[in-house]
Amino acid sequence: MPDTTQLDSQLDTRQSETARTKEEPRGCLFALSQPPLMIFLAVIGCLLLMASLHDLLLL
Repeated sequence: MPDTTQLDSQLDTRQSETARTKEEPRGCLFALSQPPLMIFLAVIGCLLLMASLHDLLLL
């Protein structure tokens, strides 16, 4: 009697390989994961934080 578990796993790997080759549309989360954009947003956030703390504490 042939071992069907090995056949099933071979079919699963073939299906996953074909699924990997298809290009999926990249959305907003992919754009946010880019390091230059995250550095830019961090700098803008720090500037806004410093301005708000200056207004709240020193003025």
